[in-house]
This record gives sequence, C-alpha cells and structure tokens, in this order.
Amino acid sequence: MWLKPEEVLLKNALKLWATVKSNDYFILQRRRGYGEGSGGLAGLLVGTLDAVLDSTSKVAPFRILHQTPDSQVYWIIACGASEEEITQHWEWLQQNIMRTLSVFDSSDDITSFVQGKIRGLIAEEGKVSLVQEEDPEKFREALLRFESWFSLPAKEKLVTYYSCSYWRGRVPCQGWLYLSTNFLCFYSYLLGNEVKLVISWVEISRLEKTSSVLLTESIRVCSGGEDHCFSMFLHLQQTFLLMEQLADYAVRRLIDKETFPSDHILTDPLQITKRGLETHARNEAFRAFFRLPREENLLEVYESFLWVPFSHFNTLGKICVSENYLCFASQDGSKCHLIIAMREILSVEKPDRSSRALTVCMRGKRALRFSEVRDFERLAGTIRRQCGNTASPQHSASSQMLLECGEDEEGLMVGQKDSSKTVSTEALMNVFHPQDAENLDPKMLKEKMKEQSWQIHFAEYGRGTSMFCTKKTRDLIVRGVPESLRGELWMLFSGAVNDMATHPGHYSELVEASLGTSSLATDEIERDLHRSLPDHPAFQSDTGISALRRVLTAYAYRNPKIGYCQAMNILASMLLLYAKEEEAFWLLVAVCERMLPDYFNRRIIGALVDQAVFEDLIREHLSQLTEHMTDLTFLSSVSLSWFLTLFISVLPIESAVNVVDCFFFDGIKAILQLGLATLDYNMEALLCCNDDTEAVTILSRFFDSVANKDSPLPATVQQAPVGSNNRAAQRVDISDLIREAYEKYGDIKSEEVESMRRRNKLYVIQTLEDTTRQNAVRVVAQEVKFSASHMDELYVLFKRQHFLSCYWTVSSPALQHHDPSLPYLEQYQLGRAQFTSLFLLLQPWSPGAYTHTLARWTFRLLDDNNDGLVNFREFCRALDILYSGSFTEKLKFLFKMHLPPAPVLLAFTDSDVSKACQPSQSVPLDEELPNFTRLTVCSPDSPDDGVIRKSPEKGRGKVDLQAYLKQWQDEIQRKEESIKDLPRIDQAQFIQLSKTLYSLFHGDPEEEALFRAVARVTSLLLRMEEVGRRLQEDLAPSQTSSTSPQSPSPSKTPSSAPPPQTASPVEGAVEQLQTLQVDQDPSSPGQVTSDGGAPSSPDGTSDPPSSSTMETEPANTPSEHTAPPSPQAMDWSFSFEQVLASLLNEPVLVRFFEKPVDVQRHLDRAKRDQLKAQINK
Repeated sequence: MWLKPEEVLLKNALKLWATVKSNDYFILQRRRGYGEGSGGLAGLLVGTLDAVLDSTSKVAPFRILHQTPDSQVYWIIACGASEEEITQHWEWLQQNIMRTLSVFDSSDDITSFVQGKIRGLIAEEGKVSLVQEEDPEKFREALLRFESWFSLPAKEKLVTYYSCSYWRGRVPCQGWLYLSTNFLCFYSYLLGNEVKLVISWVEISRLEKTSSVLLTESIRVCSGGEDHCFSMFLHLQQTFLLMEQLADYAVRRLIDKETFPSDHILTDPLQITKRGLETHARNEAFRAFFRLPREENLLEVYESFLWVPFSHFNTLGKICVSENYLCFASQDGSKCHLIIAMREILSVEKPDRSSRALTVCMRGKRALRFSEVRDFERLAGTIRRQCGNTASPQHSASSQMLLECGEDEEGLMVGQKDSSKTVSTEALMNVFHPQDAENLDPKMLKEKMKEQSWQIHFAEYGRGTSMFCTKKTRDLIVRGVPESLRGELWMLFSGAVNDMATHPGHYSELVEASLGTSSLATDEIERDLHRSLPDHPAFQSDTGISALRRVLTAYAYRNPKIGYCQAMNILASMLLLYAKEEEAFWLLVAVCERMLPDYFNRRIIGALVDQAVFEDLIREHLSQLTEHMTDLTFLSSVSLSWFLTLFISVLPIESAVNVVDCFFFDGIKAILQLGLATLDYNMEALLCCNDDTEAVTILSRFFDSVANKDSPLPATVQQAPVGSNNRAAQRVDISDLIREAYEKYGDIKSEEVESMRRRNKLYVIQTLEDTTRQNAVRVVAQEVKFSASHMDELYVLFKRQHFLSCYWTVSSPALQHHDPSLPYLEQYQLGRAQFTSLFLLLQPWSPGAYTHTLARWTFRLLDDNNDGLVNFREFCRALDILYSGSFTEKLKFLFKMHLPPAPVLLAFTDSDVSKACQPSQSVPLDEELPNFTRLTVCSPDSPDDGVIRKSPEKGRGKVDLQAYLKQWQDEIQRKEESIKDLPRIDQAQFIQLSKTLYSLFHGDPEEEALFRAVARVTSLLLRMEEVGRRLQEDLAPSQTSSTSPQSPSPSKTPSSAPPPQTASPVEGAVEQLQTLQVDQDPSSPGQVTSDGGAPSSPDGTSDPPSSSTMETEPANTPSEHTAPPSPQAMDWSFSFEQVLASLLNEPVLVRFFEKPVDVQRHLDRAKRDQLKAQINK
C-alpha cells in the first residue's frame, strides 16, 4: 500500500533490510528473514522475531524508498505484505513517474512532485476505505472477547483493536490491543502465560513513538510511573494518532469537563467510533490550517492543478470544500494557499472537458482555473449548491446599528451603559495618532514604501479573503506591516474576518446582553482596565478604556468558561490600537479559541504546553545552553509572559507590533522562533551566568535594547529604553531579530509543533494533577493519622471513583456543575452513589446487608453543607476516625450519625407512618428505607444542587464573597467538638443506634458475646432512664405541662392520666430490642430480662414483661385541643456521656472498636475491586 512519505535513515536499516531493486530515484527492499538469501545472523534474528507474531501484526516485509542522486535523505513511500503487491507498486512507478522526473532540474522539485503524487494516491484510496466499514462479523467477535477478558461495564464503547506485541522487559508478548472510550487494554495468552493490562486514558502521562536497535518503531505509554511498550503494528502511525485522540478526548472530557455541545461526534462517549474520531481530526486540521470558523467541516477533497497567474504555471495541490468555503493548498513545496468564501463566487464554468478543468468566477472580476480534477463535474455541482445556500451578509450591520443608538442617556454608570451605546468604528491609533500625509521625514517615507510594496502584492496576488498566500507574503510580513494595513491584515491572516462575516451583528448583541451584568469576571476587568498599556494616550482617556471594557465584557459573556484572565487586557489593548472595536473582538476570539487554545484559563494549560515544546526545541537547536543549564524550568518561568502576551509585556510597543504581525501569519511557530533567536542572541552572556538572577537581568536588558528604527509612531507613544543615549550603539532592531529568527529556525514546521503540543499536553496535565494531589494530601495529612503513602493511594482511589461517575454518562452532576475556580480540595467530589461504592470497599467492618444503609448515613453526616457532594478532606476525616480513632471517637461518630439530619425511626404503626409523610411536614421518604426518613436534604441530582450555591457563579451572577470569607473563617476557628456539646439522643434514634451496633458485629469471632454486651448496656440504660423519670415525678409535682420532652412534666391531670392497661415505653423498647436480637442471630437471641438487665439463656428461661407497640409522634404534628401527654407517653432520651459510660463497662465492646485495622489490606482490596464494584452496581 502507498504510505505518507516519511524520512528513513537507511544506514540504520541496512541490518534489517536487503535491497532487491534500485534505480536513480527508487529502491525496493526486502526485510531480512523473508524469501531467498534470508540466512545469516541478522536474517535469523529478524525471522525469529516475526515468526512468533501472527500475520496481522507483522511488519510489512517489503517496502519502496524514494531517493535523489545528490541527497542522502530517503523517504518511504510504499510497503507490501507480499512480493506481488510491492511489484505492482514498483511497476506503476516505472510507468507513470520515471518519465516525468527527467523533466525536473532540481532534486527538491523531484522530491516535492513525488510526495505530492503519493499523497494524491493515498487520498484516492482513502475515499474507498472510508466507505467500507470494518468487517462487522470480526468486530463483533472482537467485542465479545473484549467484554469477556476485561469485565468492563457493558456501556464501555470499544473503538477499535489491533494485533501487536507488548514488551515485558526483553520478552515480547504477542496479543491484542483494544482501544475503548475510557481505557487502553491489552490481552495475551501464550503457553499458559496470561498477560492482562487495563490503563485508563486519564492516567497516562506520556504517549510517544520511540525506536531502538531491535525495534524500528514502537509506542511507549507511561502511566503511574510505569512504562509500557507496544510494537509490531502493521499501521503504527495510524494506531498512534488514534491513541492520541482518545487520550486527548478523555482528558478534555473528564479533567477539563468539556461537554462538546457543538460537536455531535464527541458529545456522547457511548457513541464514539474510529471513523468519527478520524473525521473529527481531519476537520480540526482543516480548520486550523485555513483559520476557518469552528462551524466549518471538511466535506470533500479533490486533487487538482491550479493556474497561478503571478508565476505563470500550474501548481499541484488539493481542493478542500466545506459548507461555506472553497480552499486550496499546494503540495509541491510552493507553500501557496488561498481561501475563497462561497459568498464571493458568482459562477462556475467547465470550459475544457478534455483536461477536466473548471473556472470559478468571483467578485471583483477575478477567476481561478482548476485543471486535472478527477471528478470535476461533481465539484462544480457542489460549488453551485453551496453558493446557492450561502448569503452575503453585510459586515458593517452591527456597527451601524450601534451607531444609530441614542447617546443622550444620562445618569448611568460611568463607563458602563453609556459607553456601550457607542461602539468605536475607528482604530484607536487613527483617533489618537492620525498619519500626516504631508509629513516627509525618512520614517514616513519608508512607511510609504511599505504600503506601496503591499499594494503591488495586492495587485498580483489579490486582496481580501481570496488573496494568494505565498512565500513572498511571509517575506513582506517579516519586513514589517505598514500601520494603515495592520488591522486589515490581522483580520485576514487570523481568520477573524470569516468569523465576523459568519456572525453579523453578534458583537452588538453581546454588548447589549452583557450591559450591567456583574460577576467575578467583570470585577476583574474593572480592576485591570487602567493597567492595560497605561503609558499609551489611548488608554488614558475614557474612549479607549470604554472600548476595552466593552470588548472584554462581551467576550466574558460569550465564553463564560474562559470569562476573563490576566493578559487578555494587554492583548485586547494592542488589538484595539490597530483594529476597529468589533474587529478587535473577533481577533480576540480567534486568539483565545483557535490560535492559543487553553491559554486563557485559570491553569493556563496551553501556555504550559507551549513552554514544554519550547524546552524541547531548546534541547534540539541550542544544545550548548542545555548543557550549561541542566534544569530548563528557569527558562520556562521567564518565558511564560512571552507566550501569554506575545512579547507585548516585555518589548516596547513599537517593536511588539511586529511580533504580533508574524504571530497572526504563522501562529505560535513565530513566537517559538523568536524565543529561540532571543536565547541564541544572548548565548555567550547566558553561558557565563552563575545564577538565575543574573540570567534574568541579561534578558531584561536585552529586551530594553530592542527598538524599531522604522516605526513612524510619535515619540510620545514609543517606549524608549532607559539609558538609550548611552547604549544607542547596542540597540537591536526588531526587524533584524525577526529576520534572523526566520533564517535560523524557519525550518520548524507547524505540523511538528502541533505534534509536540499533543505529546506534551498529557505530561503537563498530569504534572498539574500531581501538584493538586500533593497540595491536597499535604493539607489533609495534618488532620489525619494516615501515612503519606496511604494518603496518596486514598487520593488516587477517590479521584478514580469521581471519574467512574463520568465515564459512561453525559449528565453527571460532576460534569454539569464542574467549577475550575474551586480550591484543589474540592476539584474532585463524590455524590452519594459513588461515595457509597467507595465506602463499602474501604469500611473497616465485615460487609453485610446493613452496610449500604450505614454508608448512606455516613454520607449525610459528612455532607454538612447539604450540597449532595463530599470532598477528599471530609472523606479522609471519616475514614481516619473509623480506622485509627479511639473508642470514644468512633462511638461519637456513630452517635452523631443517628442525630438529625440522619435517619430517624418512624412510628411502628401504619397510621403513624402516614402522619409522618403528610405534605405539611415536607419530609421526603427514602425509597430504600421505607421505615425511615430524614430532614429535608438537597438531592445531589436536583438542579439546585449545592455545587452552584457554594461556588462562584460564572459569567452572569454576582459572587457572594462574604460567604467565602465566612467559610474560611469557620475553618480557621473550628475547635474540637466536646462530647458535652452533643445533643441528647431520643428513643427512636437510640433504638436505631442499637441496630447499627448489632450490624457491625456480623461475622466477628466474638459475635455472640458482642450481642449480649449490647443487650446488657441497652437494658441498663433503659432501666436507668425509667428510674430517673419516676424520681423526677415524685420530686417535682408542681411543674406545668409546658416542660420540654427532655425534662418531662410530672404533673398529672385527669385528662393526661395514662390508660391503666398501657405498658411503659421502656417495656416497649425492650421488646423491640428483643425482636432485633432474634433477627440478628436466631441461634443466639440474647433476650433482655425484665429485672436484671442480663440476657436470658438460649432456652428462654426468663421472659420479658408484656409490652405494647411504641408510638412516636412527629415533633411538628399539630397538638392543639389535646391534653398534655403523660410522663410515660413522652419520649425519653440519653446523653452521649451515659451511652459512653455504659459501653465502657463491656470489655468485649472496647476490644472490638480498638483493635487495629490493616489499612494497606483495605487499600489493596479497594484498588483491585473498584472497577468490579461499578460493574456489579
């Protein structure tokens, strides 16, 4: 098959490959170990390696390389599994390519032509392969194996699978690699040795291609500090790109909490397919290359020749068609591309059918001629159809609409509503520093020459969106853009002109909608307005400040996920100087959402990723500096502002604009090149530095010395360096610095930069996640007794449980209400269901039917703010008490668990249950506990869940900063809770506490003794309370009926006298405990006697007195027109001290709660069974 041309170092490949045929331009090679002449040590080694692999994963044994006579570089262009297949490719090259190559004079032209032709063949094959889906029968079989081998939930979507080898040390294990939405899985079974591997995409820190002596190429995956190496892929590049896409998708969805509302391919993780991911990657690459709006998708691709009028020849390239644009990019090394908006096309003609040509006529009396288009009739039909669906919006509609708005409103907020009604239609530089046409000083004359050069360029290459962009365009950019054309060219090269044309009137709508809103973003904007280029006159007046306010506020309203971040004000200020207000807004959109993705958020991930790319480039191009500075983190900290502000914050404004010119044309590549040139220029001084401070001083002085000798700006605007008179001879011209950057580092390709970005993004995100983990563990470790290693494992388990709630759903509360502004302790939180699953894995007692209820009550106790979520600190505090707490601490935890808002025992009769569920009480009934209820607690699934209430409202709402300060103050002033501060427990809660204690003893070796001990304690407490109540009745006969239930009234009236047949509440409670014991252990009932508190013998020789059913009246039940209750009918209660003192008299209970817990054993079990628990659930 034909392969995308890639460089091959033939010298290292000679040991594994033998040449079969060759000519001046192509070489056919056979892998040693195949066919004739396969002997020898190398052939034996290669043959042995390939023999243990099945046929689907072997490296193709034949390949074809391209080479020119005067070049040492080889390009692999084809491979084949059989000699017949590779021979067909070889013969096709001989018949179709060899004759054409003799026409070219330059080796570069030959290589460019061959590469373009091979890419065209691949594109044609791709059309057929896209139509043919994978064999459904084979995929179904692979899916069954995937489900049986790895036991993942049925919702887990298998994307694709490959045959490969997994290296365990130096031993390869042949097996199958399965790539699903959330996991990378590998399975191998050979000679009784089973290898099974499951890695979550969000836990991968490195994913890269590597090579070694034995393996030409392999894929290395780093996760959890371990390296996993996979090799022997038939299509390694395809596999690697798909793995990158899945890893990036998981990170964006689970860590960044993106929901992809505008991309239907990625919206539902249960519907991800290999074809969908490939389509998404093509669309992203298409939009990034041509700087198109994010709504555009690549619909069709055609190989064609385009007549280039300024060069008078046809250039080979590809036509790319989207919904609203027709684009062309050359493939022959001329680096020519253009974009044609469908709204600009007037007609499509087919003048010459023999040459399969068509002519596209555009506005402005321009025409483009495409030839050798294979399906030119289909292309013509597509263009006509798209043109019919495309309108031609008026770009100035929004600005005109705002100009017509009234400006006579008074009494408004200064700089808010009044300024928003007048949108500036002129660049601030034209307002504050208009050019004098009669000024003929040398700088203005040079400015006029630049303008004339661009006018000539426009005449030859076109102007506007349909302008040809070539090497000459870049040369003009490097020399410097004239002041009068800067805004227009920024809009063109950034693609913002297409955004503005696609969304007419959108900016004015945003300005009106954001009018008067107050949020955290608007507060930060107001604070930074006067810090944006404060020395420039434009931002010393209300005109510039108001325009800056409108642009930043409108963007924060448009994109609340980003809102406002520092450095956006500096960038927006620069844009407003040279572009109209609406244009500046769309330029800001292009920078923040396309050209610098993930830069402007609280974690500035994009800037950190590009710094990692910058470090890689330093190691590659500035090896001397790398040897001198073994740790490049210093350069990362220094260069952060270079990337965030595009050098605006470190260079004088008249020099920084030239950098911005290059950035809008070449993207981040221009910033990387300039950074390398800066370090290279100061190489000698940096090599002599002894510390970081000295290096910072050197770079600061260098930036102060950079000037723009051709700048026509007046002296009042230019930021002259300090001491410029003494060091005038040492100044560096920005044009020379940029030219040197392009000459030395211009060979850096944008595709390489994007590849390095993808490779480093996983590492940067995992580094940030490790920092978050370390901070959270450090804070929580001061409050618990867990070791550092145990805390790390707990955090990993907690974080993984959080992800489990997001893997197979798009409506998880954690995804919908994620707020990156929360502190690191609350970045990952668990809802009730996920908390219950993890608690059951880690709880120190034997599992039983009652442990689910116990987990739910523990969650309610920890969720003290009623937001339906528990964070890592709260989770660790609870586990620390259950694992390492004293007997008193554990008992207090259980005691508090049964206090409101914990579940309360309802009445034991149906009538009382119905009373408790009356609408007037607003008490929801737990579906899983039909006999229990609790106080009203916000449900985690409710739309008003507390995540929003306790976090800043993004975008539009006013943030309650006082609530944050109060929460922080409460954390600081929190004191150890005294046992005397605990409220008393009533009879229903005490009965439930006794049931909970019984449930904990299940499966314990001393289970029977523990049951009897609890029975003795409960009987003793009940008798003590009864005696105390009777004494109180005798000593206080004069108390009124208004006494609280905890101090019951002893007064007796005829209406309050109890019926003579009614038994005491204590006797009823004893009967309930008796029944509970029988339910817990029928073989050992442990019944409570009526007179001594000791349990009866198993034969039941002592029976309790008769009792009646206990009845509990809810606290808020209406009681008017009823007589005061009698002391016997009123609730009794216990204090915590009474319960504690009684339990301390039972040594077997003390031993049970104070026996040590093997923390590591529970952690290992949780790690092993965490995913299985999710499946069983």
